[in-house]
Amino acid sequence: MHVKTKITFTYQTEQLAKIAYHSLLPDNENHIESYVNDNQLTCIIENENIGSVLNSIEDLIQCEKVIEVTSEIV
Repeated sequence: MHVKTKITFTYQTEQLAKIAYHSLLPDNENHIESYVNDNQLTCIIENENIGSVLNSIEDLIQCEKVIEVTSEIV
């Protein structure tokens, strides 16, 4: 079975969406397709194994939470 999911994060500005994109890129490279459109960061996860997709979703959300917290500090 092929599993594909799309997650979209919405930020206050396009600049914040780009910061999140570039912050997540090293971890996502070659695993998660992502792009910025206006103030939204969209991530697409695909795999043959649903467990791998679920793990990737969990990791992505945890990393994004860290970005939100650190963006507020700066």
